[in-house]
Amino acid sequence: MANQTALHGKHLEAGAKMVDFFGWDMPINYGSQIEEHHAVRRDAGMFDVSHMTIVDLKGAHTRAFLRYLLANDVAKLTVPGKALYSGMLNEAGGVIDDLIVYFLQEDFFRLVVNSATREKDLAHITKEARAFDVTVTERPEFAMIAVQGPNAKAKVATLLSAEQQAAVAGMKPFFGVQAGDLFIATTGYTGEDGYEIALPNGQAADFWQKLLDAGVAPAGLGARDTLRLEAGMNLYGQDMDETVSPLAANMGWTIAWAPEDRNFIGRKAIEQHKAEGTFKLVGLVMEQKGVLRHGQRVVVEGGEGEITSGTFSPTLGYSIAMARVPATAGDTAEVDIRGKMVAVKVVKPAFVRMGKKVI
Repeated sequence: MANQTALHGKHLEAGAKMVDFFGWDMPINYGSQIEEHHAVRRDAGMFDVSHMTIVDLKGAHTRAFLRYLLANDVAKLTVPGKALYSGMLNEAGGVIDDLIVYFLQEDFFRLVVNSATREKDLAHITKEARAFDVTVTERPEFAMIAVQGPNAKAKVATLLSAEQQAAVAGMKPFFGVQAGDLFIATTGYTGEDGYEIALPNGQAADFWQKLLDAGVAPAGLGARDTLRLEAGMNLYGQDMDETVSPLAANMGWTIAWAPEDRNFIGRKAIEQHKAEGTFKLVGLVMEQKGVLRHGQRVVVEGGEGEITSGTFSPTLGYSIAMARVPATAGDTAEVDIRGKMVAVKVVKPAFVRMGKKVI
């Protein structure tokens, strides 16, 4: 039987269409994926992301451990609450997972990792942590709700106490703070403003209902996927995996090459990838009719690649995609759609941010 989040009953109550998502019974939509997508871009929407895995790391050597475990460098995290996005690589330089790490105290960091990779992530982290005497604790007692959109923060504020409002006042992107029973972070997977809020499972349904009453629209996995693709955010398992270098997944910006004497898992391999060159992840735009889909063949100058993620963009009104192609690719390409070669534009892999077209 599939796992259920603490909000499962609320999804059924709302008439959600439920699907199996990597062993979790999750809502794909509550009636209209397009309307849910627009709610997030134009007002405020919320997602049950309780299937994500929260992992707390504690110990005197936690920072040193994370500087070895991750391709990005937690030495950058000097202010409590600050967060960082990073790939966690294997020795061959492939991506085991992408994750967010929060610096809470010198001996206490928090990771949020993908649900689909939970078991291998926990096994890998636990194995590598032993040498650093770091305690690894999964926190399944927390639910997580992402509230996203231009009016998300204002609507959440109506539910917060004066102390909680003070705790989040002026909080910059990529920060997290414990405010009473809520861990509130200015992170998300939509390209919009908002929060991701972790809270005890027992309080989740009531908090969700209060958000509904405040005018926040529930949104399912379908809208979450179109929103993240418009924002140019990778989906693990499609846009990258253990066989893909971060350099071939538009994750070069997440690799901290300096200082040169920092040894992190996968460093030697990706230094070789950098020297030899890799494919690159680009954006594709097709303004004519039709939909770009995962797995379609892409022909560019100098060779062929394939679409890793593709969809119809509700915000733009046409099809967009991310594709891994040879580094020689120019600004045009052709996609094989059911045997017909269709011309598309090649752009940077980000299409919409903060409700605005960026291509």
